[in-house]
Amino acid sequence: MNLLLIDIGNTNTHLGLAAERRVREQANVPTLRAMREGTWVNRFLRRRLVDGAIIASVVPRATTPVARFVERATGCRAIHLSPKLDLGIGVRYPKPRQIGADRLANAVALAYLYGAPGVVVDFGTAVTFDIVNAHREYIGGVIAPGLAAMTTYLHEHTAQLPEIRVREPRSVVGRNTIEAMRIGAVHGYRGLIREILAEVKHELRAPRLHVVATGGYAELIARRLPEIRDVNQLLTLEGLRLIYLRNRTHREGTR
Repeated sequence: MNLLLIDIGNTNTHLGLAAERRVREQANVPTLRAMREGTWVNRFLRRRLVDGAIIASVVPRATTPVARFVERATGCRAIHLSPKLDLGIGVRYPKPRQIGADRLANAVALAYLYGAPGVVVDFGTAVTFDIVNAHREYIGGVIAPGLAAMTTYLHEHTAQLPEIRVREPRSVVGRNTIEAMRIGAVHGYRGLIREILAEVKHELRAPRLHVVATGGYAELIARRLPEIRDVNQLLTLEGLRLIYLRNRTHREGTR
């Protein structure tokens, strides 16, 4: 079985090719390109047949064109991830349609692959926290500015702060502007994550939480943050795989 998994994000669209048990391949394409021309689908698949497809999108204007490109290239009408699907976990949230599709996929992957209660910390354009309680219910989360967004904002809105490459600082005392900015970004975000996780643990009355990180800066920030047990860069795609398998009877137009 070949499953095409598509996670449309604000900056990049993440592609996955999965068998029934795991994601086998992954690639990225800029979302602006993904919604304008469809050659990326064929390049990623390299003539391999696809049995089904699923799309998670947080960019509504990109969803329809991407779905058309997928159907044209594969003959499959993709399942669109929404809270109405059978997720295998509960959703205890006042307005479920407001939950980002990628966040639902993260919550499903967390519950199935790591257990509950737990938290996914996703380092995307924003840093998001998605929380699953002990009853395997998605109950909400936290959204903070992403590292790249924060450092870019400082560069663009101050006269003398440069654009920096975020990496591990050598010290906690900056000897120049770039090093000082790196310290603020890396150690600052570790502090933010540590504090939010402590508050979540307290509110859930959970002495232990399964905390999994994913996304661009996950490896860097988790390196010295013992609260994060695992880093899984395929977490969202694995969630899409699991959701597709639970809803495969809904697929239409497969080969």
